Amino acid sequence: MQTTGLLVRKRIATLFFLFAFGLFSLGGRVFWVQFVRGAELSEKAIQNRMRNVPVESKRGIIFDRNGKELAISISADSIYAIPAAVMESGQEKEIASHLARILEMDADAVLARITKNSSFEWIKRKVTPEQSKEIRELDLPGIGITEESRRHYPKGSLASHVLGISGVDNTGLEGIDFYYNDLVGGTPGRIIIEHDADNRPIPEAVHQFIPPVDGANLVLTIDETIQYIVERELEKVFKERKAKSASAIIMDPSTGEILALASRPSFDPNNYSEYPDANRRNFAINDSYEPGSTMKIVTSAMAMQERVVDENSKFFCPGYIKVGRETIGCANRRAHGNQTFAEIVENSCNVGFVQVGMDLGLETYYKYLYAFGFGQPTGIDLPGEAAGILVPKSRAKQIDLATMSMGQANAVTPIQLLTAVSAVANNGKMMKPYLV
Repeated sequence: MQTTGLLVRKRIATLFFLFAFGLFSLGGRVFWVQFVRGAELSEKAIQNRMRNVPVESKRGIIFDRNGKELAISISADSIYAIPAAVMESGQEKEIASHLARILEMDADAVLARITKNSSFEWIKRKVTPEQSKEIRELDLPGIGITEESRRHYPKGSLASHVLGISGVDNTGLEGIDFYYNDLVGGTPGRIIIEHDADNRPIPEAVHQFIPPVDGANLVLTIDETIQYIVERELEKVFKERKAKSASAIIMDPSTGEILALASRPSFDPNNYSEYPDANRRNFAINDSYEPGSTMKIVTSAMAMQERVVDENSKFFCPGYIKVGRETIGCANRRAHGNQTFAEIVENSCNVGFVQVGMDLGLETYYKYLYAFGFGQPTGIDLPGEAAGILVPKSRAKQIDLATMSMGQANAVTPIQLLTAVSAVANNGKMMKPYLV
């Protein structure tokens, strides 16, 4: 009996010790959770209950130099769902069917979206006024309509390659709208809504509205009237010549301001998806080509600056010239005979300009190519500007120098050539082209 009593006391002592240890451990855990990590866990619990509903900012207006609106933002309704409220109604399929019909969407895709395990789901953004009105009149459970803004270009296709396009999320995708997106796009806001354990909004709980900051307005150097005239005349030439592409730029040589910039084919940024992607290509800055005789203006400026020629320098053109094993001729091998430098410019004489290039030499010619900005972007404030293509100086031969002098071998963009020629018109001072 004595042994049994001792055994019982040992067991009681062991149980007491285990109980005390467990109580101590639990107390320690409570202390750790409550006092050491209490603030952190409380913050996480709050975050789990909070849902952010985005509130779109309004994009800034883009004006021409005279204050005429070229790009604005107009109101457009967007349709969203609160999935918990939709499922609570028990009408998920009927709601999906109505929305799919009105919004021209797949019913199964809509159903999946409105029953998704989330607090907020966009159904379709920037819908037509007719679609918005019909959905509003149905008053579907868990389906809401919020006002956002949509980019609108009141002049249609005018200056479309300058302005660019914006996407459904109000973000600039191309052109000025993309290049200055951080400025013109603003900062989105949000509505913070507290939800219960079943992911349902709590009407009387914490709600916070953080307002969006609208984007800044931009004033372009573009003149709407000049832009219209340029596009009208470019369209005529584009159609008459049955060209694959065309571009035109007007720049103030003394400032670098771009007064007009156009490309063909064109598009309407209000419904750009209806046009081939190629129509949005800005050939004025994106594409390179051999400049041909227009490059002779630059070659002339080089030669006169280096005093290789003056307007009365004498040249003879038999209709062709030999450079190594190659023969370069004037148009139709026409012999211009004896000419002054002024006359070879007037006649756009290939033979004369090859002679001028040879007198300049490769080293000097490349020095001026770089100085005029060829082979590098001009830095105009538009995305996607090409650098052009130069024959590498290390590999250039005399035949390359000959063909460069008359506008072949190298490839330049229209904006590069215009910037270089503008420097000639501006007494040798080259200005960076810009739009804002």
